[in-house]
Parts: sequence; structure tokens; C-alpha cells
Amino acid sequence: MSTDKNRATAAAILPLVGGPDNITSIAHCMTRLRISLRDRSLVQDEALRALPAVLGVVEDLGAPPSGSRGMYQIVLGPGTVARVTPEFEALVEEARSAVPAAPAAPATPSAPAAPAVPASTPATAHTITAADLAARGAALKEAQKARNATPFKLVLRRIANIFVPLIPALIGCGIIAGLNGLLTNLGWVPAVVPALAAIASGFMSLIAVFVGYHTAKEFGGTPILGGAVAAIIVFPGVAKIDAFGLELKPGQGGVLGALAAALLAVYVEKWCRRWVPEALDVLVTPTLTVLISGLVTIFGLMYLAGEASAAIGTFANALLAGGGAFAGLVLGGLFLPLVMLGLHQALIPIHTTLIEQDGYTVLLPILAMAGAGQVGAAIAVYYRLPRNGSLRATIKSALPAGFLGVGEPLIYGVSLPLGRPFVTACIGGAAGGAFVGLFHQLGVAFGSTAIGPSGWALFPLLDGRSSAGITLAIYAGGLLVGYLAGFVATYFFGFTRRMLADLNTDPGPAPGTATAAEAPPQERIPA
Repeated sequence: MSTDKNRATAAAILPLVGGPDNITSIAHCMTRLRISLRDRSLVQDEALRALPAVLGVVEDLGAPPSGSRGMYQIVLGPGTVARVTPEFEALVEEARSAVPAAPAAPATPSAPAAPAVPASTPATAHTITAADLAARGAALKEAQKARNATPFKLVLRRIANIFVPLIPALIGCGIIAGLNGLLTNLGWVPAVVPALAAIASGFMSLIAVFVGYHTAKEFGGTPILGGAVAAIIVFPGVAKIDAFGLELKPGQGGVLGALAAALLAVYVEKWCRRWVPEALDVLVTPTLTVLISGLVTIFGLMYLAGEASAAIGTFANALLAGGGAFAGLVLGGLFLPLVMLGLHQALIPIHTTLIEQDGYTVLLPILAMAGAGQVGAAIAVYYRLPRNGSLRATIKSALPAGFLGVGEPLIYGVSLPLGRPFVTACIGGAAGGAFVGLFHQLGVAFGSTAIGPSGWALFPLLDGRSSAGITLAIYAGGLLVGYLAGFVATYFFGFTRRMLADLNTDPGPAPGTATAAEAPPQERIPA
């Protein structure tokens, strides 16, 4: 029955993105179905957002304009996306195999795409519905996308694309590591503990290879050559090499070194493709790529990246140990704006570096407080607008996802279009971040063993120096503080009198009323 439901969702999505001939690639991350399109103008955005299983849609920052190629993302939520994507891929393959190859037909003029948000007049002169807010959110998203199309932010996007495929393994291994630690502390099943330790640590011991593979793939090189060069970093034999009097250790440089080594390999490979005769290319190009990049990695990049990684770890831990409450306040309060600006992508390799060094990233539980402030703000909006059934329905349907850390529907369907509640949500995030940061300052340091989840979904991934009970209690306390601060700040300061007059009315049932699925989201975090 579940398979039929997932296939039905995939079947509903396919024609709304232009059909199988409009799709060039299919992938998914933790919450989103990611497809590359031949022609963006064939996508029916509003019809997609209206599908019950769809939480929202988003294009990559700096995506090409309508009518050209681009990446398109459909938010389905954790778990669902992993089940719908194979069904979607199967439908695309079935459609292509059933129809002889031919040029893609243009969209039929008599069947235009679903219209944008209706411009119909609200029930009263000042009534604002959830559909109106969704339209505002879409406009804000488009404006922000245009501002984010800078070379620096596009590079951050590409770096994020390297790490996103690794998130499922990080989550799985992180939860197993937590289970292993619990069993070790309790003294249960001693024979199983070494096996769990091997399962949890195997991926992390070779994560540099996966980073190298995806780096080369993302930047246009041969993926396996990127992985081969990055594998040098984790090879035990590097300990025998005298690199100008500097001792090398296996794993030195970590993911940063792997990223730099694979990126160098891409440029060496492209240079070889231009200058090596075609008859010798199959022998010379891979050899020179691995040799040149490998030597530079051993005698330079491993040391430099190792120093950079150590500095990141030292700085993050010192920041929270010395100024925990203030640092947590700043980090928790500014994370939502960072997401809007696209700058949160820079944190992904930092999180991964901290996990590689310490076993967990101390930053993620603090940044997760931004989502708690957002949830608290949405609940306050719900109670402040008892007559706006449309907006209350949006909030009610989006809150479960918000508690689990998927905050895009609330951000782009509620708080950001309203303006002031977005600011008060940031206040809630700052309060929760200050709470968690304070305990870091008091010596109770902890973090997440993986990136991706947030909210309640982060509980199984928490680890730290103190007992599991204390760690879980502090994180839960931070969430409660974030919820409460976001609620109070929004309830008392989130609305002007004019806003209440416009919003706190009953627009009545209207076709096309927005739900949480209609809120166009932005790329989320690491979290």
C-alpha cells in the first residue's frame, strides 16, 4: 500500500515538471527530490505546491532563468523522499523506453502551466489569506535568488553539493555510534560493542575518499581520480614519509585536504586533456593526474589542510568555552538570515571537519535553536489570528515538520512574508542558542555526530563529554527556551495594529488556499 502511495506521488509530480523528456538527471538529499531540467518554463509550480505530499519547491540559488536549464528541488520531507525518488526514476525510465527517442515536444499552447497565485480580490478590502502570504514568500524568494547569484555563493553551493550525498551515511553511522556509546556505558552485550564501533567508524575513516570522489564529480573531473588522490590522505603509509622534516599522520588534513587535493586533480586532468595526444590520453592523463596531485598533496596540502582543520576545531571549542552564552546568542539569532543569504553553505565542511576531529560538531545543536524560535513564532501567529482560518490551517499542517527541523514551509509561508514574526523568530533562536552556549561555557560540551537533522530529529545524534541524560536535557531545555522566547516575542511584538486589522479576519473558504505545501522553501541546513 505504501509503495502504491509513493508511486502515485511520483506519477503526480512527473507531468508537472514537464514530463520525462524535460528531465536530465534525478537525485535526492535528506528531504528533497532534486531534478535537472531542460526547460524550466514547463514546470507548473503552483500545481506542484498543491500536491498533498509536497512541502514546497525551490530552485538552486542562482539558477538559470525560466526557459533554460536548471536544478529544481521538490521538498517531500525525510523518509518520504527516499521512497518516492526510486518510483520517480522508474516512471521516467518506463516512459522513455515506451516512446521512441525523438526531440522533446514543446508545451501545448492549449494546455498552459498552472497560473501563479491568483490575483483575485480577497473577501474584504484588507483580508490577507495564506495564499497571499505564499505569494509574498515566492516574491521574496525570487528576489533573494537574484541577489544570491554571485560567484562566491555559487561556489558555496557547489561545495555543499559535495557533502549533501554523504549526509545519509553520516546520520546512520552517527546513530550507531551513539548506540555503541550507550551500550559501552551500560556494560551490555560486550561482544557487540566492537562490531558496532567498526560499523560506526568505517565510513568516517574513509570519508576523505568520498569527499574527493564527489569533488571531482561536481567540478567536472573524473570522480574515481578525485577519490584516488584523496585516498592518499588516509593511507597509513604516509606516516613513513619525511615531508621536509614535517611528520605526516594518516588522515591529516581530513575533508579539507581531500577537497583541495581532488580539486587540484580536476585542474591537472583538464590540463592533460588539452595537451596530451589523444592516442596517449588513456595512459598519460590518469597517471599524471594522480602523480602530480598526489605529490602536491603529500608535500604541501596535507600539512596546510591539517593546520587549517586544527585551527577550526580549536576556534569552535574555544569560542563556546570562553563566550558560550554570547556566542550561542549570536549563532542562534543569525542562522535564519544566513540561510536567506545562502552563506550557511560555508558551514557544511566546518561541521564535517569537527565531526571528523571530535566525533561531533558543537555548532549544530546551537544553530538548531533557530528552528525552535521559528516554531514558537508560528504558534504565536496561530493564536494571535484566531479568525484567519486559511493561515491557521497552513501553520497547523506545517508545525509537525517544523518540530522535526523542516522549517521551510513556516519560514516562506508564514514568518518571512509577515516580516516582523521573522525577526521575533530570530529572537527565539538567539535565546535558545544562548541557553545551550551557556552550558558549553560551564563545561558541558556536546554536539551532533551528523549533519542534516534538526529539531527533535537531532536527539538520537547527540554526544558529548557528559552523560547522555545531561546532554539530552540541555538540548531539550534549549528547544523549550527557543519555543517560549519565539512565542512571547512574536505574541507581543510581532504585529502592528494595522497588521492585526488586515490579518485577523475570516476570508472564508477559497479555491487555491495555500497550505504548508505551498510555501516555497530555501536550501536548509545543516543543518
